[in-house]
Amino acid sequence: MNIMDFNVKKLAADAGTFLSRAVQFTEEKLGQAEKTELDAHLENLLSKAECTKLWTEKIMKQTEVLLQPNPNARIEEFVYEKLDRKAPSRMNNPELLGQYMIDAGNEFGPGTAYGNALIKCGETQKRIGTADRELIQTSAINFLTPLRNFIEGDYKTITKERKLLQNKRLDLDAAKTRLKKAKVAEARAAIWAEEVTKSEQEVRITQSEFDRQAEITRLLLEGISSTHAHHLRCLNDFVEAQMTYYAQCYQYMLDLQKQLGSSFRGRLFPSTFLSNNNQSSSTPVQSVSAPSVLASASASLPSVSNSIVTSGISELKSSSGSRKARVLYDYDAANSSELSLLADEVITVYSIPGMDSDWLMGERGNQKGKVPITYLELLN
Repeated sequence: MNIMDFNVKKLAADAGTFLSRAVQFTEEKLGQAEKTELDAHLENLLSKAECTKLWTEKIMKQTEVLLQPNPNARIEEFVYEKLDRKAPSRMNNPELLGQYMIDAGNEFGPGTAYGNALIKCGETQKRIGTADRELIQTSAINFLTPLRNFIEGDYKTITKERKLLQNKRLDLDAAKTRLKKAKVAEARAAIWAEEVTKSEQEVRITQSEFDRQAEITRLLLEGISSTHAHHLRCLNDFVEAQMTYYAQCYQYMLDLQKQLGSSFRGRLFPSTFLSNNNQSSSTPVQSVSAPSVLASASASLPSVSNSIVTSGISELKSSSGSRKARVLYDYDAANSSELSLLADEVITVYSIPGMDSDWLMGERGNQKGKVPITYLELLN
């Protein structure tokens, strides 16, 4: 027998097997043939595998949307991944915003209040952008990749073996059907005895193949529990990555708020924070959050020019003397003419003719510069 004859016979056998399965499947759907049912344990494993695959896909896709909201960017990354090439590096949204702010701040002038604030905000946005990149990279490695490996690896193997099990079952049920028909014919004519024997042997063979394939499929499906345990560890890694990211962002914004909040309170809303000079120096200072400070200050904004100045401040401004003052809040100098302050430190303050009503001159050792009066508590 040459190779061509062998291939023809193999194709004919495959076609016959395919036709037999198709007939069996159709008759089962029409209720004209019996179907071998899988045992309850195997059915439960199959259901668990399908459920795992369904929700793993949904979680994976939505995580990708969370990490990269831009659908065009996701498609581009997918294409580069399939081509096994590295996607070109581009600024993410926080980095782009940060660069715009820095450029604008330099254009307006770093020495101006607005320009300086824009630069500080821009630098913080770029730090957030870097943290965002680290979150995406860590989550891709520790969370998305294992989920994708399950969908594209383990579950594909399960699907393949399950399909083989389905074919073995169809072969078994088709053999059972032929045996049943042969036994009916045998009762009518003795010449069918050989056909019955042949059909019984076929049933034994197909039953053995079905049982073996069912065991292979069962072992693979029982691995789903291990998959859940592995995905749980990956989920913990994802949560830790998010915790790190949000903690970094919070710290960055907290630092930025300290830098800008002092400037906003000192420059925009001075009348709201004037301390009571009659208060004893031993009285603890109540801290005020920036949001509540800005909200209360907004209401008094029209009257900024008519500041409510306490008697102690008035006396100091009208005299040529100096007083000791405790600093209430940290303050970062906006330029070289100002003096940076640390909360709770004590400095010497005095007024000079022509100075803005919202400022005093402050001295700390050899350092000297303007300080906002709203950050001070005059000591007796």
